[in-house]
Amino acid sequence: MDEMPDSSEEPLAFRGGFVSRLSTYAANALRYWEPRRLVYNAVLLSVVVAHFLVAWPASREKLSFDLLLGLFILAVLANVAYCAVYVADLFVQFSGLDEAWRRGRVVLLIVGTTFAATIAHFVTQGSF
Repeated sequence: MDEMPDSSEEPLAFRGGFVSRLSTYAANALRYWEPRRLVYNAVLLSVVVAHFLVAWPASREKLSFDLLLGLFILAVLANVAYCAVYVADLFVQFSGLDEAWRRGRVVLLIVGTTFAATIAHFVTQGSF
């Protein structure tokens, strides 16, 4: 009878290699994207503050605890949306396009931040 090769070692090696690569790629992504989250949040904050100042003094009258809670919820949702960048980042890193991706990350940061700032503009336009 033909014996089936013992394949129990192959999945373990594959899983070990995959986990090792995932760990390396995730650490690489975190080192790149997390410091830039501050820039992302600063841009969105500047959009909200600009709308508040442009609508002054009427915006002062609309300022309430509920409005601040709503803005807090939107800030949390904006940061959850920011996490979508990790899906793209890990996908490209696993594809083996690391060198090209180092330049592409900047483009993704600019496009994503601009998109989020546009959403923030339209959301806060009616808030103040």
